[in-house]
Amino acid sequence: MSYIADFEKALEVGRPPNIRALFPNSRALIVSGKVIDRAMLRKGKAMTMAANGRSHLVIRGALMAAQRAQAALIIEIARSEGGASFYCATNYWNMARQVDALCNEMAITIPVAIHADHYGIKSPADLPFARTEIPSLFDAGITSIAIDASHMLDDDNLLASLELNQLIPSWAGYETEVGEIKGSAGLSSVDEALFLVQGLNAHNIFPDWIALNNGTSHGLEASDQGIQVELTGEIHAALAKYGVSGAQHGTSGNNSDRLRAIASQTRTTKANVATALQMISWGVEVNDYGNAIFDSNGEFIKVLGQGVSEDLWDMMKAYAKDKGWSKGNYKSLNAPFENRIMGQPKEIRERMARRVSDFVYTMLTQVFNAQGTARYAVEAILEAGSYDLGPKAGRIESPEDWTVEKIRARAATLCTDKGPAGDFSD
Repeated sequence: MSYIADFEKALEVGRPPNIRALFPNSRALIVSGKVIDRAMLRKGKAMTMAANGRSHLVIRGALMAAQRAQAALIIEIARSEGGASFYCATNYWNMARQVDALCNEMAITIPVAIHADHYGIKSPADLPFARTEIPSLFDAGITSIAIDASHMLDDDNLLASLELNQLIPSWAGYETEVGEIKGSAGLSSVDEALFLVQGLNAHNIFPDWIALNNGTSHGLEASDQGIQVELTGEIHAALAKYGVSGAQHGTSGNNSDRLRAIASQTRTTKANVATALQMISWGVEVNDYGNAIFDSNGEFIKVLGQGVSEDLWDMMKAYAKDKGWSKGNYKSLNAPFENRIMGQPKEIRERMARRVSDFVYTMLTQVFNAQGTARYAVEAILEAGSYDLGPKAGRIESPEDWTVEKIRARAATLCTDKGPAGDFSD
């Protein structure tokens, strides 16, 4: 049977209910995050890109690359980027619509999940609003979500995750997180990760992914010290019987060899890429793994004839300077300049998307080992005969051992380091 014939069948059964309701006549295979995870596991030693769609042209470029590589893909945005408080034009409520429109326009035939990344809960006071907002995300076409309560202490993280999981459809992809992403400070431990996953398991919650602080940070990196592969592998091995895959955050500052090691030596199936795609689309000079290169004055290097027009780049720099924004805060240019970017001539918009596509294709095929995984995703859907692939593991832990009182008591015995205070929203 040809892939296209299987794709047609997957279109009939593989699109979740919210996607079918929103896009009844669509030919975009938008799927649960579970499908993407299973595809990587089927291939083995593979992870795909969770491309952070900070702009429409980044989403376009990532989809073009995945189609070329025949790789299953995730498009995502974080709460800080596209939530109620935002700095990107792409948001939780329009992301699925953009992906659906682009897939139909470009005849994309690879499976794509729509992921609400880093739905951050920084204190119990955030829970009432989350109870209202999270259902609206699935109404808008989200098919996968990361509940990130890692800013809080371990017991509060687990308890918030237990409460909010009731709002997540059982068919949807689910990511949990332990240890704020802070680089070399506050690294996650085996005990912390087990505490979170075991507590969820006791209550019939089976995460598809867990994100760790394994030595990397978000945004621009000053060095490439980054990910601790051995620590990541150790934690993943301890969680193996619970069926949890890894979600690697903060890839932009890590070299390609380290990312290959994460794919080949750990259980990671999802790799977030954000800042690199933003910079590449704008035409900033980057190294082979997407980290910006600076000139002798510490300024970004704009590649002539690539990315946005030179006039628009000058305008963006002037805007940032007027706001007093550092290089790491250039991300806040996304929202105020999206319409100006989309108002550029077609050839400039196309070169922006093409530059993203070339980078994403290289990462998918030469670093992440994700090429060809579209077929594995479609096969998983057809074998299940459904958009809902179910959990990868059953309940192992006893709920009697994970009451609120016992959760508090267990957490008090953990030796954890939350790292320094600061803004780690992405």
